[in-house]
Amino acid sequence: MLHHLNPPQREAIHYLDGPLLVLAGAGSGKTRVITQKIAYLVNKAGYQASQIAAITFTNKAAREMQERVSPLLEGKSGKGLTVTTFHSLGLQMLRQEAALLGYKPQFSILDASDSFKILSDVLATTDKQLLRKTQWQISSWKNALLSPDQAKATADEELSHAAARVYQLYQQTLRAYQAVDFDDLIKIPVELFDQHAETLDKWQRKLQYLLIDEYQDTNACQYKLIKQLTGIRGQFTAVGDDDQAIYGWRGADVENLNQLTKDFSKLKVIKLEQNYRSTVRILRAANQVIANNPKLFEKKLWSELGTGELLHVTATHSEEHEAETVVMKLQAHKFEHRTTYKDYAILYRSNHQARIIEQYLRNQKIPYTISGGQSFFDKAEIKDIISYLRLVMNEDDDPAFIRAATTPKKGIGNTTLERLGEYASAHKLSLFAAAFEGGFQQEVGNKQLDDLLTFCRFIQTLQGRAVKDPANEVLNDLLNAIHYESYLYDGEEARSAETRWGNVQEFVSWLSKKGEASTEFGHESDGKNLIELTQLVSLITMLEGREDGEPDAVKLSTLHAAKGLEYGHVFLIGCEEGILPHTNSIDSDQIEEERRLMYVGITRAQKSLNITWCKKRKRAGEMQACEPSRFIAELPKDDVKHFGNPFNGPDQVLSKDYGKSKMANIKAMLAGKQQMQGG
Repeated sequence: MLHHLNPPQREAIHYLDGPLLVLAGAGSGKTRVITQKIAYLVNKAGYQASQIAAITFTNKAAREMQERVSPLLEGKSGKGLTVTTFHSLGLQMLRQEAALLGYKPQFSILDASDSFKILSDVLATTDKQLLRKTQWQISSWKNALLSPDQAKATADEELSHAAARVYQLYQQTLRAYQAVDFDDLIKIPVELFDQHAETLDKWQRKLQYLLIDEYQDTNACQYKLIKQLTGIRGQFTAVGDDDQAIYGWRGADVENLNQLTKDFSKLKVIKLEQNYRSTVRILRAANQVIANNPKLFEKKLWSELGTGELLHVTATHSEEHEAETVVMKLQAHKFEHRTTYKDYAILYRSNHQARIIEQYLRNQKIPYTISGGQSFFDKAEIKDIISYLRLVMNEDDDPAFIRAATTPKKGIGNTTLERLGEYASAHKLSLFAAAFEGGFQQEVGNKQLDDLLTFCRFIQTLQGRAVKDPANEVLNDLLNAIHYESYLYDGEEARSAETRWGNVQEFVSWLSKKGEASTEFGHESDGKNLIELTQLVSLITMLEGREDGEPDAVKLSTLHAAKGLEYGHVFLIGCEEGILPHTNSIDSDQIEEERRLMYVGITRAQKSLNITWCKKRKRAGEMQACEPSRFIAELPKDDVKHFGNPFNGPDQVLSKDYGKSKMANIKAMLAGKQQMQGG
């Protein structure tokens, strides 16, 4: 297998004398290095598969790695190999150590909208901006490993002081619900290992070699978890690229690459600079742009894939003109080069830029998919069903209780719920437990109490069945019992109800399949019961939706969501000052991260790259003049052809002539096609 690799890749795979940092440039084959190294560890270096963990950031990356590593493990089974995300690994640790932490094994995992709801209750406000800010602040504190008390001590202004108080109440609420949020899945294991040396020792013995993907995206909490697990042995390979560190706003710290060299004095660094994706011109552009950033480590991408086409930079008059130009160029290119729609991607800095492009693609009947759009699991009907599952798993999960008790309506009114809520918080109980208390039962009328208890007993029946009966039977009985299908058809017009009911059925069959047998975390299992499936769903909903087969469609994506992917032909739109780089980044002096985003955009392209910007753009209802992005000026002049650009007079003529010759070519091809058909 190893003869397909270049010398630095081979060296990275064979190196086992201590901690290793592999600096892997875009398209330099990093996944191959990780998967081949796992095979080398098992087949040649005497490791058991169960002693190895490969950790990445998304389910999709973990799945791809698992698929690529399976065929490489010669006859020796990969049994027990852990290929997982940081958050899934944290969940696995929490599940196994729940008792030490005072959690029951069926703790709930709250998603962003649940924690938003809790904060809204704590702050007694519906001000979305304030809530989002607070949510973001709490998440940042957790990722930086700060407790509510530490957050309070470091808060410098009135707003952070208030947020620190809210953080305290928010955490107390989570504990009461026996719930954790997404950030806790890593923060709590780190705290656990700090306090319980014997538990840390157990996990260090269990996971003796770590491979960490996208290392530049780790935050303080994830870095500490890696340090704890690798201990003084430092048996790990971290793979990353400081030029693709684009998640600073999410708490990721590119300094972690630098920190490695300080924390592990024996750290070896190997650079992968040969790119297997893009043409020389595309790489020259990427290298020249990123050279304007200060470097932690010097590296330059190179390729043997030929010089390639010139990069096109087009100045357009307005957003409409930009969308029209991109769609027209895409169609002409597809026709001329006999490509498929899925060879093309249109990338942008912010989600709102997609709207007008979508409109023009729809007008031309061009199929497209959007990444970073609404996930399957975010649909209301799926969240409804999940709320029942969460309640079955953990009856103290109050957000799930409220949603399940009121969707569909069961005669449990707001007044009853309010009284229940008041009683529950006065007696420090969950809503579910409060319903069975004599004190509360005397406060409500018989009819209201009957409806409430009928609902609670129904949940108890499901709890009994969830651990022993097949998941799909329990799910179908649940849907019948709550008359969910007729609830949908009563509530909206037939077509919409049909789509939503279809989604529910798809969800049930997907869960049933997951329940049959599984190799999650690399462990063969005889299928999961409904409780385990619900924890799995909570995690997937937060990492990303399910990936189905790739349709033949143009891909629309933000630059952040496109990282790690590649496309034959890329259109990078809206390259203006204020968009890329973004105004906030210009104001807060974060230009370096924006330049890395530009670099990520350029290096997605294999064969051709089109960059567009608008001379005018509508802002707050008025047309305003725009400046081209400073990154355009950083591109190598000899590799770029400008169109419609007011700064290059002669190019105006060039672009007209160029357009004419292109049209002539297309006409000639059409004529040839007709002759062939006629003949």
